[in-house]
Amino acid sequence: MKLSLLLFVLLLQLQLMAQFSIGHTTITFNDPSRTGGFGTGGGAGRQIQTEIYYPSFTAGENTAVASYPNFPVIVFGHGFAMSWDAYSNIWQHLVPQGYILAFVRTEGSLIPAPSHGDFGDDLALVATKMLALNGNVGSLFNGKVKQKVVIMGHSMGGGATMLAAENNSSIAGIVGLAPAETNPSAVSVCGNISVPALIFSGSNDGVTPPIDNHLPMYQGLASACKSYVSITGGAHCYFANSNFNCDFGESTSSQGISITRAEQQQKTFEILDPWLHYVLNTDCYALADFQASLINTAGTVNQTTCAQPGINALIYYDNIQTMSTPTPGDYYQWYVNGQIMVGETNDTLIIPVDFGGTFTVSVMSANGCDTSNFITLQGSVGEEQLNFSLYPNPTNAILNVGFQKQLHGHYEILDVSGRALTKEAVNSNQLKIDCSNLSKGSYLLKIYENGRYTTKKFLVN
Repeated sequence: MKLSLLLFVLLLQLQLMAQFSIGHTTITFNDPSRTGGFGTGGGAGRQIQTEIYYPSFTAGENTAVASYPNFPVIVFGHGFAMSWDAYSNIWQHLVPQGYILAFVRTEGSLIPAPSHGDFGDDLALVATKMLALNGNVGSLFNGKVKQKVVIMGHSMGGGATMLAAENNSSIAGIVGLAPAETNPSAVSVCGNISVPALIFSGSNDGVTPPIDNHLPMYQGLASACKSYVSITGGAHCYFANSNFNCDFGESTSSQGISITRAEQQQKTFEILDPWLHYVLNTDCYALADFQASLINTAGTVNQTTCAQPGINALIYYDNIQTMSTPTPGDYYQWYVNGQIMVGETNDTLIIPVDFGGTFTVSVMSANGCDTSNFITLQGSVGEEQLNFSLYPNPTNAILNVGFQKQLHGHYEILDVSGRALTKEAVNSNQLKIDCSNLSKGSYLLKIYENGRYTTKKFLVN
């Protein structure tokens, strides 16, 4: 029976892609124009020690960054007198989804009092330095960093996020978790912030009362896409894990907290996840998911100015192998069968040979986020059955492939979007394919010989 690659892709859409493991490394960056900071070894000037958690195939210290795809960055600022490790809930949730998290450790002392201005400058500098690691041949992150970064912070770090974002068009967006007014004033700089912004607030926050802190920042933002989410009965400290300094301060100021820490974090992630996917992965469909989450997340009240995604982008097909969009934009993302085609972020798409599916493109610009109409292509009908077996399936190491006869051709391993990850010649009646570097999830093994090919699905667990 002949099967097209299109059918396999449709089947793969039913599989939930497994997530990455978490690697960790420490880097001390430096700013030669300033002094002080925290850490050593970064070079002359201000020391900015940063704890970095990143997607990896193997959990641990200084393990290799996962090689596929490249990953966007989130730079995080801690709260007053709080350590970066109070936010393990943040990195444990986001890193497995494919984000690099960079936690800045400066300005963590009680005495002397932290400098909010320096902290904001540190967040902005680390955002720039993290993106630059993509071109650093000696770095773990060489060739692994997508050139998109969001700055996020809690409490004092949320206010410092505003300072870092002032007149900063190199970042993709900002997130404030109960952001605190700072000195210099975070509220006063919000009119100079135009990137997408998301502000979270606990309605019963007595540490940074929303009416004096979170709301004025939201109202002052010049962002065309900005959202404010108030979590009913929520607290100030519940965006982080339990922390003595924060929890003690809250015990003396906040009243009427009516939800648990776990409930507040769950509501936050329900809204934060699609927003990050929209902003950092240029996904118009995620914008629709985000807007739905604002409506459907129980126990929250929101304000938002983000426009609904439109269906205004155009898509053309040359009837050979190329699709393109003439719609101007700042960022592009192609999809096949509703799945992101990783790395396909130009206005032109070269379609893999013999690959069928339903294609569309999203275009993000200053005017909004638009998707195109759909174009459906049939896969090659020339697929013929080449008899082979593969085991174990699922595998977590070696995938054994056996043929009924000596085969002279080649094989490819493809991911869910149809991109070839590996291509090797075959001149044998058996193969042993090392899958230990593949992340957990679904893949296709495609065997070619004399113009014929057969594709089979396998799983890595």
